[in-house]
This record gives sequence, C-alpha cells and structure tokens, in this order.
Amino acid sequence: MAPTHTVVDIMDLLPHRYPFLLVDRIVEFVPGKYAIGLKNVTVNEPCFTGHFPGMPIFPGVLIVEAMAQAGAVILLSEDRYKGFTPILAGVENARFRRRVVPGDQLFMRAELLWIKRNIGKMSAVATVDGEVAAEMEMTFALQPRASAE
Repeated sequence: MAPTHTVVDIMDLLPHRYPFLLVDRIVEFVPGKYAIGLKNVTVNEPCFTGHFPGMPIFPGVLIVEAMAQAGAVILLSEDRYKGFTPILAGVENARFRRRVVPGDQLFMRAELLWIKRNIGKMSAVATVDGEVAAEMEMTFALQPRASAE
C-alpha cells in the first residue's frame, strides 16, 4: 500500500514530534473528506515501560490522540487551514473494543463531518487486523499556530 503522505509529509503538516507523533503514514486520503492513517505499535514506545509491565497495552488515550492526528491531516492538507492547529475540544461516544499491543498495525480512519468557522466535528474508527479497536466522535477548534522561535 503506497502512502499518500509519508512521515516527513505528516511532520510538515502537524506540529507533533516524538514521542507524540502517532501517525507513521497516511495510506488513503480524500481532501476535505477522510484520511486513513497507520501507526506501527512497537515495544519501544515509551508508554510501555509503565503500561503495563509484563502486559504491554497501548493506552486508549493514545489511540484517541492517533485518531485525532489522522483527522488533523484532513484539514491541514488544505491551503486555507495552513498555519492552524486543530485542538481537541471534545470526545464523544468513545468505545474501546480490542486491546492494542506491540506488533499491531493500528489503522485510524477519520472522517470530517462538518466545520463552521473554527469549530468542527469528525468521526473516527481505529482497527487492527480488520477488527475495531476503538471508535469515537471528536469536536475540534482551529487555533492559529504559535511560531516556534
């Protein structure tokens, strides 16, 4: 599966960096509509030192963040949203259905439902091996990006 956005492309769009950049590539993308991101979950993730020793499970909050980052690519790929950062403002109907563990490939499909001025809503589903691991709806607010001087 050829990426539509490599990790370098994603870093050009998102302000996130290690250890909080949680999308390795975008494998499918329709501007203004949806994006499917990939996160390769490895045992080297910093969270696994404490979550949980002897039973590593990728934290649900990081799955939520990975889905939000995949969703941010939908917006930040458009010229009119350059210079903004979508800030997570709400998470609704979040459900966790399957554990995500080292060695898993987590696919996050985010879909833009609507945007009005600087507020919007997306839905997202994360899967591993075709099984739903998590799903949610998220509200976001677009905020001008602060310059990193």
